Amino acid sequence: MTLTHADASRAAPTRTDTAEADAGDALLLGRRVRERRIQLGLKLEQLARSVDRAPSQISAIENGKREPSLPVLRALADALECTVDELLIPEAPSRRAALEIAVERAQRGAVFSSLGIQPIRVSKATPDDTLQAILGLHQEVERLHRERAATPEEARRANTELRAEMRVRGNYFSELEEAATELLAMEEYARGPVSQQSISNIAEKLGFSLHYVGDMPHSTRSVIDRRNGRIYLGANLPSRDARAPILRALASLICKHEEPSSYGEFLRQRVEANYIAGAVLLPERAAVEYLSEAKKQRRISMEDLRDAFGVSYEMAAHRFTNLATRHLDLDVHFMKVHESGTLIKAYENDGVRFPSDALGNLEGAMVCRNWTARTVFGQPDRFNPWYQYTDMISGGTYWCTSRVEKAKEGEYSVSVGVAFDAVKWFRGRETPHRSQSFCPDESCCRRASDELTRKWEASAWPEAATPTSLLAALPTGTFPGVDAHEVYDFLEAHERS
Repeated sequence: MTLTHADASRAAPTRTDTAEADAGDALLLGRRVRERRIQLGLKLEQLARSVDRAPSQISAIENGKREPSLPVLRALADALECTVDELLIPEAPSRRAALEIAVERAQRGAVFSSLGIQPIRVSKATPDDTLQAILGLHQEVERLHRERAATPEEARRANTELRAEMRVRGNYFSELEEAATELLAMEEYARGPVSQQSISNIAEKLGFSLHYVGDMPHSTRSVIDRRNGRIYLGANLPSRDARAPILRALASLICKHEEPSSYGEFLRQRVEANYIAGAVLLPERAAVEYLSEAKKQRRISMEDLRDAFGVSYEMAAHRFTNLATRHLDLDVHFMKVHESGTLIKAYENDGVRFPSDALGNLEGAMVCRNWTARTVFGQPDRFNPWYQYTDMISGGTYWCTSRVEKAKEGEYSVSVGVAFDAVKWFRGRETPHRSQSFCPDESCCRRASDELTRKWEASAWPEAATPTSLLAALPTGTFPGVDAHEVYDFLEAHERS
């Protein structure tokens, strides 16, 4: 197989998420900086002095491991006697550079990571034939993975795309923030927790009355009757927690949701509904003021944010991810993990590598036993948060704060974390707890010791607790998973009564 310059530029694997796209852009920029520096006969240290940066930072940029800020990019262009546009040309500067970039992209992608193979260091001495072979093998493995996954995967694909968009936007949606601000203006909100009465008043001003009933359709959290201006909620809902379900129900009106035409649209509507609820219960201006002061005092805490606004820990953690990057200049990650180790929800823009399958899907993957989100389950103290540093073999050290919550499905942990450089702003940074993670290497936590394996592999025969959804088809209907017949009967009965 022989690649032309243009072919090599396109030879990277299909970009299943925005992280790979970002990596590709950073690699292109880095190679162009390096080529230009070499053309001018500059050493790395000379270029670093010209832009007032450490040589290690310039090296990271040239290797595609760091994206320069706009001021640094302009300084680099000046030092390299070219324009910013020339550095950002979306094509590799040479055929060899294109081949190196393609291999680097492949090694940083989800498929290569899932294989557990140690990446090779691509250097000038690496022959073209070797790079061609690695790239060809990677493309064939990726093709086989796509072929194997060519079953009804619409929901997972749509979820991956939506998560990528959230990452690009820093999980901040200005249009939803504006909508939440308009709702709060109805009650002339000032500061502090938003009361149940305020939420009821907002619903009333939007033309809806609240009805707590004991016969809610089992497949629903709430039901809106637009014909009669009613919002139905379960009668056993705790009064304080009723605020979020009411707001999620109202979000369909505020965001002008129509019947979803695809699973992707259905998931987006759920994200928007949860975002509206968080943005109303932790108003942007008040929450940012609170968090900014906490950052100034170096004591950012999810528990304190939760208590200041009277919300659940999970909502406080979610809301923090909405505001952290936009207003606090902090890149973060969030995880919700079931006690079985299964990843339920995840978000990141700080570079942490979540476990995933070969196509980049996170939900359902098994989290490393050494991560904070798993070690927290073994702590006897459930009153205080659990803090931990984790050294990742995939790169970098991350700090997390985690707490165990209970739900009808069992226990789960909610964790918020940052890269090591950002931990100075958080309460709990002094923790002595530290672990190492070598995942996806099976020897890290997925494979028993050789001694136990020899003793038990021929004798153990466990029966798997197979999830009921394992072989089930994707729920169909206008609102996936909702029994429309049951909902319509419910509305008919309550309208007559």
